[in-house]
Amino acid sequence: MLIILTRQPYCPVPEAANIDELYPGGRAGTDYNLPKPKTELGWAKALYWSDKMVGLYQFLPFHPFRGRAERKILKWVLEHQEADGSWAGIQPPWVYSLIALHTMGYGPEHEAVKKGFEAFEVFAREDEDHCSVQACISPVWDTCIAQLALIESGIAADDPMVQSSARWLMDKQIFAGGDWQVRAKKTRPGGWSFEFDNLAYPDIDDASIVVMALDKVKLPDNEEPRRADSIQRGVEWMAGMQSKNGGWAAFDKDNNKKYLTKTPFSDFGETLDPPSADVTAHLLEMYGRLGYTKDDPAVARGLKYVISEQEEDGSWFGRWGVNYVYGIGAVLPALEAIGEDMSQGYIRRAVMWLLIHQNEDGGWGESCGSYVDSNLRGVGPSTASQTAWALLGLVAAKDHGCEAAQKGLLYLAETQRNDGTWDEPYFTGTGFPGYGVGERLKTMQNHARYRGNQLSGLGYASRFYD
Repeated sequence: MLIILTRQPYCPVPEAANIDELYPGGRAGTDYNLPKPKTELGWAKALYWSDKMVGLYQFLPFHPFRGRAERKILKWVLEHQEADGSWAGIQPPWVYSLIALHTMGYGPEHEAVKKGFEAFEVFAREDEDHCSVQACISPVWDTCIAQLALIESGIAADDPMVQSSARWLMDKQIFAGGDWQVRAKKTRPGGWSFEFDNLAYPDIDDASIVVMALDKVKLPDNEEPRRADSIQRGVEWMAGMQSKNGGWAAFDKDNNKKYLTKTPFSDFGETLDPPSADVTAHLLEMYGRLGYTKDDPAVARGLKYVISEQEEDGSWFGRWGVNYVYGIGAVLPALEAIGEDMSQGYIRRAVMWLLIHQNEDGGWGESCGSYVDSNLRGVGPSTASQTAWALLGLVAAKDHGCEAAQKGLLYLAETQRNDGTWDEPYFTGTGFPGYGVGERLKTMQNHARYRGNQLSGLGYASRFYD
C-alpha cells in the first residue's frame, strides 16, 4: 500500500465500468481530504499532524532512502507469496501486492505476477452473465466443522469418511514459521490456517476447532501416534500464542496497540488483531474437551479474560461472527466444557439475553449493523447459523428443554431444505467489524448471499440436533 500510495499508478476505466454510485455527492462534490481529529489531544491529533509533516517530504526535489525502502518492501512481498500464487490466501493483500509489483515494473511474464494472476482462477466464479472473485475461501474451517457435525450426529469415530477428512486436516497442519514468531519467538509452529495455502498466517481459531475435530476421530492403530502428535503440536502452538491478558486473538499475540488505529488512513474498521471473547471461548472449549480443567494456568487466565469481557446486558461481543449471538454461542459451550457451574448469575444473564432476543418465528438473527448501533444487538431476520449458535448456548446452559429451545429446534426443522442443507441469505461472518456500515448495508443484507455460510449453517445446525 505504501508503494501504491507513493507511486500513485493510474489506470483509465471505461465508462461502462465506472463506480460513480460510490460517490453519493458525485465525484466533484466529494471531499477527499482526511478528516481532522475531533479531539484536542491524544494519538489521533499527534499522528494527524505527523502525517502532515511527513507529507512535506513529497515536495523535496530528491527522496533519499526511498529506493532502499522500496527494495525492502518488494523483497518482503515476494517472500510472502504463497505456493498457490496468492498472498495470505485472501483477496485484498493479493490484489494490492500485484498492483505494487506492476507499478514497480514487474511485467506479466515475471514468475510472481504470473502465479498471482493464475491463482485467481481458483477464486473466480463465472457464468454466462456474471464474474466475481471470492474474497476468501475456508476449506479448513468448513472441513473441521463438518467433521464435528458428522461425529456428533452419530457417525462412527472410525468411519472411513471422517478418517479421510482427519488425514486431510493433519496434512494441512503448518510446521513452517510465520510473522507470528515476532511475538512468540520460542513457540514451535503447529497451527492451521483458514485457506488451502496460507503458511505465514495460521490462525488460532481454526486450530482450536481442528484439534476438537481430531480429538473425536479413531484412526487405525498405526496412524494414532500421528494424530496424537498433531493434537499435541497444535495445543503447544496455541498455548504459546496466549496474550498477556489471558485471551487469544486470531493470528497474533499481544497485538493490541490501539494508537495504531488512530493513524489518519485507518478508516477500515479493525486494524489490529487483539484477543476476542469468541476466539478465546473456542480455545477454552478445546481445552475442556481435551480434559483440562480450570486449575490449568492457561485455562484459568482465559476464563478470567472471558468473564471480564461480558457486556453489561449479559452478552459477549462476536469478533468473527455476527455478533452478540455468536459471542454467546461460543462462550457458553466453552464454560460448560471446562466445568463451570452453569447456574451462576453471569451465565444466567447470558441465557436471559438469548431468550429476550428470540424472534417470533423461533429463530435468532442479527445484522452487521449491530457493530455500530447498539440498538441493533440481536436484531435481524432469523438465520440457520445464528439460531444454531443460540441453541448451542442454551444446551450448554442446561436449558435444552425450555420453550425457547424447542421453538428454535422447530424453526430449524421447518426451514431445512429438501437437499438437507439450510439456506443462509444474510451475512453472518465478519471481516472488519464496523467498516462501511451505513444505510446501504440494510439494502445489501436483503439481497446478498454468502454461499460459504451454507455449509457453516449446516454444520452448526447438525451439532444442535445431537
